Amino acid sequence: MEFRWHSKARQHWLWYAYNTKTGGVLAYTFGPRTDETCRELLALLTPFNIGMLTSDDWGSYGREVPKDKHLTGKIFTQRIERNNLTLRTRIKRLARKTICFSRSVEIHEKVIGTFIEKHMFY
Repeated sequence: MEFRWHSKARQHWLWYAYNTKTGGVLAYTFGPRTDETCRELLALLTPFNIGMLTSDDWGSYGREVPKDKHLTGKIFTQRIERNNLTLRTRIKRLARKTICFSRSVEIHEKVIGTFIEKHMFY
């Protein structure tokens, strides 16, 4: 569900929810890897009335996603990891700092958000 960029001291992540049936992104947000950012993403998903969420074992998901709607495991994360690879391939800012990078978090978020909205939204 997320990507990290920025320095290790100031990590900033892209959090997104990916629909495995349509291949589209339902919602996304940016922020640190905290419970608060997880809650922001879950709030964006409320209108979709999602029956089940799958993720890795990151602690925020276990604390914030209702247990009866949450599945964890590598089998459930294969598609989103493949989607992450596509994002890294198509958005060079996510792959290498030396070739294409953003000087500010704001510009970084706008570039990635524009790409998702243009090419990946549900």
